[in-house]
Amino acid sequence: MRKNNKLVIYQMFPRLFTNTNVSNTFNGSIEQNGVGKMNDIDGKVLESLKDLGVTHMWYTGVIEHATKTDYTQYGIQSSNPHVVKGNAGSPYAIRDYYDIDPDIAVDVPNRILEFENLVNRTHDNGMKVIIDFVPNHVAREYHSDAKPCGVEDLGATDDKGMFFSPSNNFFYITGKEFAPNVDLGQGNDRYVEFPAKATGNDCYNEHPGVNDWYETVKLNYGVDPWNGCHHFSPIPSTWQKMCDILLYWASKGVDGFRCDMAHMVPVDFWHWAIAKVKEAYPSVVFIAELYDVGIYHNYIHYGGFDYLYDKVNLYDRLCEIVKYGSPASALTECWQRVDGLQDHMLNFLENHDEQRVASSQLFGSAEKAFPALLVSATMSTSPFMVYQGQELGENAAGAMGFSGDDGRTSIFDYCSIPTLVRWYNNGNCGIQKLNNKERKIRAFYKKVLRLCNGEKAISEGAFFDLMYVNYHNLNPNKQYLYLRHYENETLLIAVNFDSQDVTVYADIPQHAVDFLKIDSGTYFMKELISGKQKTVEFSSNAKFELHIPAHNGVVWKIVK
Repeated sequence: MRKNNKLVIYQMFPRLFTNTNVSNTFNGSIEQNGVGKMNDIDGKVLESLKDLGVTHMWYTGVIEHATKTDYTQYGIQSSNPHVVKGNAGSPYAIRDYYDIDPDIAVDVPNRILEFENLVNRTHDNGMKVIIDFVPNHVAREYHSDAKPCGVEDLGATDDKGMFFSPSNNFFYITGKEFAPNVDLGQGNDRYVEFPAKATGNDCYNEHPGVNDWYETVKLNYGVDPWNGCHHFSPIPSTWQKMCDILLYWASKGVDGFRCDMAHMVPVDFWHWAIAKVKEAYPSVVFIAELYDVGIYHNYIHYGGFDYLYDKVNLYDRLCEIVKYGSPASALTECWQRVDGLQDHMLNFLENHDEQRVASSQLFGSAEKAFPALLVSATMSTSPFMVYQGQELGENAAGAMGFSGDDGRTSIFDYCSIPTLVRWYNNGNCGIQKLNNKERKIRAFYKKVLRLCNGEKAISEGAFFDLMYVNYHNLNPNKQYLYLRHYENETLLIAVNFDSQDVTVYADIPQHAVDFLKIDSGTYFMKELISGKQKTVEFSSNAKFELHIPAHNGVVWKIVK
């Protein structure tokens, strides 16, 4: 059982978060649509997010990536636009691992200093900093202008005549020119790559398609893709270079890394690199983006990760319940699948890869996600993550350019987020310009997120599923019940995925009473969302009357 604060992570793109330009011209340039800056994320912004219940800021897209915007006047090489997705470019096509994205700097030559100041401001406001580490691939035209003295660029000394070599950083399609199924331009503007390099999503030929990650190059960690043989001794060049990058950003005060597509990199690398980083910076947190329950144990116990995305388990099941009416009782299977690892799961309802819950493509309403929010945030001591604007009911309506109208906020285009523009309110950071619906959504999120560390039963306590004794007391297709307990405090949590209010009479079995060491007697109860209060006689024979609003939940705190 963890004795640390529960992580409440807020994912923010500085480029988008404080951009107040509402033009949102389709496929617009930075001049047309504007861009947010690191300096905009000032003490007032951070204080407001801290007050929301946030403990960790995940600043996404801060490391320099390929873009169509010209910064050559600052000594930054241009990227060929034909291998850049969108005008802003993908934040996961890293151009320079040792530099900060110039888009988000006010004073471009001093962009590293602006980032360091952002880290310090975040720390001064009682929160920690997470950034992305993208280990699997880089932009096709990788070049570091800011690398420390003595650091060698990725691929600088590769033998390009070999498809695979343990000492190479990339894989080369020898004798073949890069020829993807996209327009590479004409004449002097044409993008030319010879020999072609393997593409980031494991496309080992010269013809990646439009849906491949054609803007990226796969990194070589010493695994021969043709036979699966491992070449890990001596330590591959890529391992050392990527570990040095982690150590560099940790030295800048970064408190954690969200590791992109971690399962596409050998777990042996993580075992080695995470140990190296934690030897120098013991408190640094590692979070893996991972999509296979079958390898969860290995990436935690051997790889050394602190937390893993639980996308393919809890997130997917919650979406099935809300959108398609799958039985709520199936949530029992979710925690059982990760039993023993539950506290290592990172739970969420939104991130940059997933559709907005309020989008027409997913739930069509932020309020319909309230019971899912409660479950995801309070089921365990594990971290919970909120994506910028989620707490306001952002629905990401409309296409911005490269990104279509798909229910996601574009990560490739210069644009602004309407709900955040109103909340940010030119730096005033308040609800004054929000409509009543947005105010109610934010108020609900604030209550739930503040429970995460306001109640030790949630941040440190034990979990007990109540469904097995309550199937006859409720509709198991629509309601779900569980306990969280710490010392002399118990939380009885019930959620209702139905469109109608319900009243259920919950049983608490003797096994739960014994397991959680709850004494019989008279208890005071307070519902932590509505503020309602009552007293009850607590015993294994008692039934608890619970009125649960539609698409919502209750959190009854029971204190003797």
